[in-house]
Formats: sequence, structure tokens, C-alpha cells
Amino acid sequence: MKIPGSLILASVVALFSPACAEEKAEHDLVIYGGTCAAVTAAVQAKKMGKSVVIVSPDTILGGLSSGGLGWTDTGNKAVIGGLSRDFYHRVWKEYQKPETWKWEKPEEYGNTGQGTKAMDGENRTMWVFEPSVAQKVFEDYVTEFDLTVHRDEWLDRENGVKLEDGRIVSITTLSGKTFTGTMFLDTTYEGDLIAAAGVDYHVGREANSEYGETWNGVQTGVDHHRHHFQVFDKPVSPYVIPGDPSSGVLARISTEPPGEYGSGDHRVQAYCFRMCLTNHPENRIPFPKPDGYDPKQYELLIRCFEAGWGMELFNKFDIIPNHKTDTNNHGPFSFDNIGYNYEYPEASYEERREIIKEHETYQKGLLYFVATDPRVPKDVQEEMNTWGLPKDEFTESGNWSHQLYIREARRMIGDFVMTENELRKVKPTPDSVGMGSYAIDSHNTQRHIDENGHVQNEGDIGVSTRGPYEIAYGSLVPKREQCTNLFAPVCVSSTHIAFGSIRMEPVFMILGQSAATAAVMAIDGDLDVQDVPYEDLKARLLEDGQVLHYDGPIAGGKGKAVSELEGIVVDDERAELTGFAKTSASNGPFVGFGYRHDDNKDKGSSSAVFSTTINEAGTYSIRVAYPKNSNRASHVPVTVQTPEGTITKILNQKEAPSHEPFHELGTFTIGAGEVSTVTISNEGTDGHVIIDAVQWLKTE
Repeated sequence: MKIPGSLILASVVALFSPACAEEKAEHDLVIYGGTCAAVTAAVQAKKMGKSVVIVSPDTILGGLSSGGLGWTDTGNKAVIGGLSRDFYHRVWKEYQKPETWKWEKPEEYGNTGQGTKAMDGENRTMWVFEPSVAQKVFEDYVTEFDLTVHRDEWLDRENGVKLEDGRIVSITTLSGKTFTGTMFLDTTYEGDLIAAAGVDYHVGREANSEYGETWNGVQTGVDHHRHHFQVFDKPVSPYVIPGDPSSGVLARISTEPPGEYGSGDHRVQAYCFRMCLTNHPENRIPFPKPDGYDPKQYELLIRCFEAGWGMELFNKFDIIPNHKTDTNNHGPFSFDNIGYNYEYPEASYEERREIIKEHETYQKGLLYFVATDPRVPKDVQEEMNTWGLPKDEFTESGNWSHQLYIREARRMIGDFVMTENELRKVKPTPDSVGMGSYAIDSHNTQRHIDENGHVQNEGDIGVSTRGPYEIAYGSLVPKREQCTNLFAPVCVSSTHIAFGSIRMEPVFMILGQSAATAAVMAIDGDLDVQDVPYEDLKARLLEDGQVLHYDGPIAGGKGKAVSELEGIVVDDERAELTGFAKTSASNGPFVGFGYRHDDNKDKGSSSAVFSTTINEAGTYSIRVAYPKNSNRASHVPVTVQTPEGTITKILNQKEAPSHEPFHELGTFTIGAGEVSTVTISNEGTDGHVIIDAVQWLKTE
């Protein structure tokens, strides 16, 4: 990420230099930011016949996708559609060229990706790639679609956004250029345009109580990955002299209390550079000693080695083509610079430059430390010295990535706020404009001293979303009273923990395309962004290959997709729920992504109502789905309401269903246009009550 050397000088030039006259042309869409979402949004706008300009603070387009994140966080690739999938198809096409394989042959490459093959020949996509290849693909979009791009243009965050009657009229950069438009998109990781436009946003973690979540806020005592000090059999002391608080605290450990479990705070998950390294001798530059190198910054790593850590340091040297890596954080002390980014989201450009430089020095210093310090275990040091920086990557920035991984910064508080409850299908999501599927993933937010005087990391979370999830249109647009012509497809309206999954690069490309589509429809209809007709938007998105709903195979084989089942099936995601907040996929078979239960608590307070309108008159077998288990309730009251009347059946969920995964309650005559309702309660029950799905199967 390139920051201007002197912003004061840039401001003076903007005021007095005739060479920095205003940009006269008015555009249909003005896109601020240079991320992957900026490119897909611009391409979509051009495909729909509109004029568009990308105003990019970055000189290299693509953000993290061209900045080292080549080990794509795909999740379920079946929900990656539209221009996002087209990007990965174009990457695949580049690797069909013999000249792309400069340092190895295609058959020598292991073809392993994150939950998928790196190269998917059947679907002509490639999910693992070198930064230089991604950069070429983005530049090919610019050329092919004749995109207008202004690079190294930084929004004047104090006075650069002109508003009239709740609409952005123009934005002005520090160089003095003004860009006028009808619709605006903020595609930055930082959310600088939404903030400058006066749109509400949040920085840090919300309390769990704010949106009824479980995994938001301070997460002391939680260890979902191996990125905590609990990986060691013995605790690690944070003090210079182990066990002696009077000796002082080692570098990079906070002395502040971590906060109360579940409470909100100002902290954001750690940043790092996704490093592209190589072990190919002809292409390798040995790790240099960075300016400002201080070996004391890595004393805690020595403690980790002494506690048994070693070759695990290399567990996230993920292999990409041509003997290179996408190297990410792994372990209790690694490449995440924990606690050194709290000020970044709101910081000035100059302050951000210093934070970025600190991260670069930390990571380069860590590489050099492991490669040279005599206290590092011999096998670890020898392995590190087989690696180095690649000569043929990031040639514009000293072979080091141009983009720090801004895992989260500002997040808009918009028309709809995505929470973990929508991602995990506890609550339905309205008006889908795209899908995500990666696990809810937050990196550590702080390194602190616990009540026993031991060092701990906090904030690392990994929670399943129970399959792909929909992302609401309302999360892309501000509240009506704040702005009516702005979209935020990157810093979307979501909580910290929900953003932990949404923040993946394929999703940003999906949302960039969807936002641009809606922007064009708003222009054509002379509408506020909040008034774009969803059914029309949905039709166009589907036409352009976006995936808005997933009804395919369920991971693990326990789940049955609704589309695979006969008759009318209403899953628990579509039921009207009171209680039944716990979700699970432990036992199968089940319908959809899992099922709900009452945790065998609060008897009489939970109910689930499944309703449907019958289109074709006839006799219907009504069936209830549940996976049996010995801890289930044996007397579950199920009330069936049809035009014939209301009856209550008792269900024994300890026993196998009669038509697995469904159990038949009986047959009922229902007329066309009539409503049938099934209600399941935990009143008077003696075990876990399961809520999964209801089926209406026409028998005659």
C-alpha cells in the first residue's frame, strides 16, 4: 500500500498548482478505492453501459488479491459466481500458458488449495496463484473494458466530500482533482469515503449483548485455533526474568487488563503482510536485516521455542506455483503484529504510513531473527534459510508486498446489519445479493497477562457458518437519512464477528459487482439506493451469474438439501422461532445445514411454527424431521393445524423417524390456497427437543 511521502506538500500543490485542475467529466459511477471490489464494480458498470471512474489511492489494483493473498479463502466455491468466478477463471487461463510456469513445470506443482484443488480443470478455475499473475489479470480488465483509473489519488478526508440534500455530489483528492458523479462506491478496506460522507460506522468489537451474538466482544479463555499459548504444556511467563514481575515485561505484551468476557472494546483483529516467499535458489533473495531491527522484539518467540514450539512456525507457508508461498500467521507468536493496529482505522494518512512501516519492520525483523539468531533451534534456522524474497514479485516495492492485510477497519452501520445470527442461519437474511461461506474467522486482537501471571493471546475465533450464507442488500447501503447514493461493498454493514467471514476477497468481488448493478438500476430509475426494487435487482444478478441462494450438497454428507426432497419442505431457517437458539450438526441425517434444539432448558418457553400455503388440493402426509439420539425428549408435543381442525401428536425423538429423516404425523385433506401450520413446543418435555424441518407430501 503506497502512502504519499509528504501529505502537507501534496495539499500545498493541490491549492496552488494549475496542473491539478478539477476533473471536468461527470461520471455515472465514481468508485473510490483500488481493491478487487473496485475492479469488478467498474467492469459491471461498463458492461451495463455506464461511465465509470476508479479513483484509487493505490498504484497497483487488486488490494490483497494482488498483494500476496494467493491462497484463496474460498469456503464453498459453488457460491462464488459472476465476475468473482470470472477472475479465478482468468487466473486459470494464465496458468495454461507455458511461459507462466517459469520456475517449475505444471505437473510438478502439488495442486493443493484451501479445501479445494488449486487448479479446477473441470470448472476452469484456479484458486491459488502468484501476486504478479493476479496483478496482470486486474490490469487486463482495465485494458479490455477501457476502464478509467486515476492512481495515487487520496481522498481529502476533511473537506473532499461535497454533499447536497443527502447525496454525494463530488469527491476531491489531495492533489486537487474533483470527481463528480451520480452514484458513489467506497471500495476501500478502511471505509474512508463513508466516514467522510458522515455515514455511521463502527470500529472495534461490539458487545455480544448489542445484537444477541455469542462470538463477538472480548473472548478470554477461548481457544479455537492453535494461535494461543495454551498449545504448550506449561505456561509461558511474560516477564524479562521468568516469574518476576519486577523485572519488567517482554516486548509486544500488553499490561492492560483484557476486558470482561463478551464486552465490546476498541480493538481490531491483527494485521500482517501476506508474504510471498520462495525457496528456489535462482529466484531467492536472502532475508535482509531491516532498518530499525531490534532482536529484543522477539524474546517471546524464544520462550515459545523453549516451550516446545519449532517447525510449526512453517505451517502456514502455503505453497503457490513456481516454488513460492503465501505465508500467513500461525501459532502463538508469528507474523500477526498483535495490538499494533488499534489506531489505524481512524488514523491520518501519515499516521497510517507509520503503522504500516512498523508492521513491515516487525515482519522483516522476525524473518531475519529466525534466520540469524543463535538461540533459534538449529532445524528451524536451517529451514528458514532455505527461504527468501522472490526476485520476480513486487518489483515496484522492493520485493515486499504493497498491501498490508487490513483484516478489518471501519464497518458501516447501514440499512441492515449482518450478524453471526444471519451467517449461522439462526435468523433469515433478507434480499440476498451474494453469498459467503468461509468460517467466521477473527485473528487475535490482544496479547495480555492473565490473572495467574502468564502470557495469553485473545480474540482468535473460528466458528462454522453451518454452510453458505446469504448477504443482505441492506448491508451495502447506508441509512436513508444519511446518504442516498452511496454503496459500501467492502466495509459492509456488519458486526466484527460477522465481518470475520464476509471479509474474504472472493466475497468482496461478488459484492462489488452487486453494488454496481444496483447503482446502475438506481440511476436508470432515478431512485435512492434504498429504493432499488429487489426483484428486478435479483433478476439481473442471476442473469449475470451471481449465486444468491445455496441449495446444493451439504458438507459432511449428513444434510439433505431441500431441493433434493419431495413435496413442500420448510426448513428451520424459515420457521417462526421462539427460543430454540442452539444450533448443531452433530447427528444426522438432517435437512439443510443442521438443526436447532432447546439445550434441554427453559421448558415451556420455546416453540417453532412451520407454515405453508397449499397450491394443489389433495391428501397430504405431514412429516417432521429430526435426528434421533438417546438424549432427546420422548414426549414432544406437535400441533397440526389445517382447515379440518387442530390436533396434537406426541413425538418420541429418542426413536428413529418412520421415513428418515422425517417422521409421519398423519394424513390430512387440504384445499388449494389453504394454509397448514405445524407447531413444535418444548412444553413438559424430558430431554433435548429438536427442531429441523416439516414436509407436506401429497399422497393423492
